[in-house]
Order: sequence, then C-alpha cells, then structure tokens
Amino acid sequence: MIDSQQDTDTALNSEKEPDGNQLFPVFLKLNQLHTVLVGAGNVGLEKLTALLNNSPYASITIVADKVSSEVKQLAADYPQITIHEKFFEDDDLNVADIVVAATGDNELNVRIRQAARKRKLLINVADKPDLCDFYLGSIVKKGDLKIGISTNGKSPTVAKRLKEVLNTALPDDINTTLQQISALRNTLSGDFASKVKALNKATEVLSPSGKLSFYQKNKTKLIAAGLILVLLLIAFVIYQQAVAW
Repeated sequence: MIDSQQDTDTALNSEKEPDGNQLFPVFLKLNQLHTVLVGAGNVGLEKLTALLNNSPYASITIVADKVSSEVKQLAADYPQITIHEKFFEDDDLNVADIVVAATGDNELNVRIRQAARKRKLLINVADKPDLCDFYLGSIVKKGDLKIGISTNGKSPTVAKRLKEVLNTALPDDINTTLQQISALRNTLSGDFASKVKALNKATEVLSPSGKLSFYQKNKTKLIAAGLILVLLLIAFVIYQQAVAW
C-alpha cells in the first residue's frame, strides 16, 4: 500500500519542468475574476496583501480552518472578500477562476492542486514551485506602470533586490508621463503607422541620452557592464543571506 507521503512525492515529481525559463508573463484583471485563497495564517496574509495591493477590487473567497486576526482585520476593509472558516473541501473551488494555496500542509496543497486541475483552474502554491501553474512575482508599481519580476521560482530574494533597484531608478513622476502620452494618443489621427511614428517621436525623451547609435557602438561594453551589475547584485544577496544565517 502506498502511503500519503509517497502520494505527495509522486505528485511533486510527476511533472518535470524543462530547462530554461518557460514562463509567459501576463497581467490578470483580478477585479473581473474570482480568486479562492486557501489558508489564512501568516503566508495567507502575505498572499492576500499582495493580491489587494495590485488589485484593491479583487473578488476573493478565503477558506481556512483557522483564520488569523490579521487576515480578518485586513479583509474587513474590503466588502468583496468572503471568509469561510472551515476545513477545505474540493467543491470550494467551484466558484474560482484562479486558486492560491497558502496552507503550509504539503498533503493538503497536493489535494488542492488536484482539485484545481480537475476544474481546469490555474493555481499558485506558496513556496512550492513544482505545484504552481503561475508565480506571484515581485512587482514594481508607479501609478499605471507595473513591472513584473520573476526568477522562475529560483530566488525570490534576488527578485526582491531587483525590485528595490527599479523602485529607486524609476522617477516618481513617470505616471504623469504615461497620462500625457495617453492623452496625446487619443488626439492622433491617421493610420496606425503614422500614430506609431508620432508616439515614438514624443517618447524619445524616455530613451537614454545619446542616440541609438551610441548603443550600437558600445553594445558589447554595455552588455558586459549589465552582466557585471547583475553578478554583483547576486553576490550581495548571497552575502546578506550568509550574514543572516
């Protein structure tokens, strides 16, 4: 007889990821979808916070046998959130468009994933990349501008550091530029090609100073400098983790 732990190991190893980053970045309209979040402890709170920070009008159902006071307090400010304080049942996913599992229970996570797959639902399982159909990456947000960062589940810490770098590098008034370009686009007439040409001209100021020819002439040096910067960043992160240990 195969015990439950063997069942879990089999489920984890049944689908091997191919080499390389196979992710296709998308941005979901969570305000038009229904998310079921299973788990309402510290990890559940982290996932709920991430969902609401990106989509304050997201419709969410929380299912957990124990719901922390922090989750209840956060959910109280969002009338579109429903909490069911009970043990998870497969039919809890019948109302879902996407699923987030944050239970900390490996066997339960596998069961939730199986129930999600049976209903052809995409699922994210906290700290279990092998069980995920999608990841909740680090997000840089400046008004209407959002940049998603993913390390293919390999190092959320590196993604966090890159987020800090981009948050510092991007000007706070970038959203004003977006609104102005959007207003300009709405006034343009002519065919698609002429509109693109006009918008390219208007956004030249966003390009690095010194024309495209500068990049072409110094392409190798710039790429090398970028790689060195990334390596230094990774080394810094590893050092920080070593110090923390």
